[in-house]
Amino acid sequence: MLKRVVIAVSVVLAATLAGHQLIPALGGFTPVMESLLPWLGFAVPLLLLAAAVARSKLAAGVALLPGVVWASMFGSTLLQSPPGGASDLAVGTVNVGVTNDASGEAVRRIADDLDLLAAQELTAGGPAAKQLNKMFKHHYPVGTVGLWSRYPLSQTKPLDVGMGWPRALRAVVSTPKGKVTVYVMHLASARPGMTTSRDASLAAARKLIDDDPSKRILLLGDLNTATTDRGMSGLTPPLTDAQRAAGDGFGFTWPSEFPITRPDHILYRGMTATRAGVAPATGSDHRAAIASLRL
Repeated sequence: MLKRVVIAVSVVLAATLAGHQLIPALGGFTPVMESLLPWLGFAVPLLLLAAAVARSKLAAGVALLPGVVWASMFGSTLLQSPPGGASDLAVGTVNVGVTNDASGEAVRRIADDLDLLAAQELTAGGPAAKQLNKMFKHHYPVGTVGLWSRYPLSQTKPLDVGMGWPRALRAVVSTPKGKVTVYVMHLASARPGMTTSRDASLAAARKLIDDDPSKRILLLGDLNTATTDRGMSGLTPPLTDAQRAAGDGFGFTWPSEFPITRPDHILYRGMTATRAGVAPATGSDHRAAIASLRL
């Protein structure tokens, strides 16, 4: 009996990993499952252990199948090293946490070595905004999101990404190497059975990118969409994920104490990522995503 269970579960797991995008959304359950896709690999050692208990070589062989599929999907993510090299722009994004009384300390530690920092879940006049105003000469907040820059900002405007109120912005940053169009977004939340609003905001974000003729585009923010979520295929491409291109590992950012997924992203076009990673954010339930780019 145990042998049959191991074989059946192994086949289903391998099929789920390989064909997850073919599984219906099931009211929003599947996209959330996809956010945790890398963690399904932990089932493989358990299946092998069960096969050993059942003393079945056939079950053990079949249990290796999802392991092979997992390795083909995520092995390069774990083995790759940042390309490194010279960079022109150091950027970051962090959801500071709306109830985080230590948000000022959080952004101070993150922003020290950055040229641009995007923040979400800001409170007007709160500690994060006050601290960033001291550190950066140029800034543009819109409601609960904002952008802080060491370089001048122009063509700033608030954006509604399908939520009925501005929770995103666009600005052009004039760097020494040229202009970069920057979007900061905090998209709608995604929960099992509740991804309709998030999907609509993703579609709105994609339209903004598609309609923007800028040579260089940078999208920073809490997109409430993991790298492995089918919804991310609406943005990557046309944009490139800095963590995938130049990161070391999965770069999970949420929840901060034991991150299991990555809703916080740095996406770009017309540049090259040289490094990417995460940084702690004091008091927030998110970690920050950071990256270095060459223009």
